[in-house]
Amino acid sequence: MIDSRTPPEVDRVAASRRAVAARRERAALKHDVAMRVITPQELLARALAEPDSPAGAMRITDFLTALPAIGEGKRDRILAALGISPVKKLGGLGVRQRVSLQGWLDDRFPPLAPRADRSRLIVLAGPTAVGKGTVAARVREHHPEIMLSVSATTRAPRPGEVDGEHYFFVDDAAFDELIRSGALLEHATVHNAFRYGTPKAPIEKALAEGRTVLLEIDLQGARQVRAAAPDATLVFLTPPSWDELVSRLVGRGTEDAEERARRLKTAKTELAAQQEFDYRVVNDDVARAAAEVASLALG
Repeated sequence: MIDSRTPPEVDRVAASRRAVAARRERAALKHDVAMRVITPQELLARALAEPDSPAGAMRITDFLTALPAIGEGKRDRILAALGISPVKKLGGLGVRQRVSLQGWLDDRFPPLAPRADRSRLIVLAGPTAVGKGTVAARVREHHPEIMLSVSATTRAPRPGEVDGEHYFFVDDAAFDELIRSGALLEHATVHNAFRYGTPKAPIEKALAEGRTVLLEIDLQGARQVRAAAPDATLVFLTPPSWDELVSRLVGRGTEDAEERARRLKTAKTELAAQQEFDYRVVNDDVARAAAEVASLALG
């Protein structure tokens, strides 16, 4: 006789697979927060919006220890100060607990705060392989009123890249002359290999004509632009997840294993610099991300 209280074997197997998938998703979310791909506030918002999701099922203890510089001892002190039980899950927090946790997060990890009186010079930066060039090209295609600056570089063209359209490809001697003559708004050596720089004259001309200019550059260059033009608007492009960033870098096949490892190490540092920017845009869909960048540029 079959015990009707015992679930069929197929149900148990399916339930086990769902549990494994949920654990993996929670682990990926914790990794994304630790790598600063998503903000703690974003993860909390997902958990509260869908309490039954992997984010909602994450224990508060796991959430806090995923944050930078939070160990078990500090975690326990934070929970005591906030009045939250360590057995709580993010999706099960009460109203008062949500408010206290949100306030603590905003104090420790302040949301981006765009400055007033920004110019029409827009800087798009982000970690390696996040798709800055693809998003910038989409903006240029659909918003011709925005001028996309063309950078100079000492690296060789990749397949499909055209000199003067994607980059000005120059040798080291020519790049040295651009620096010596003060012709670059910013310049930097990227990934300890090649140099990149932004010609100054076309940007100054376009801004003088009242046009909006978009620069697609790396973190070092963005910092130099901020120093040279404090009123520039800085936009940080992020991947939807760390795993997606790794997949994009491996998938494009333009770097060997050693170079990929070096770029991923750099990406970790770059992701930690988001607080220096005015806006954060997630590149989960190129068309959507480009539209958001354009709206920030033209808004």
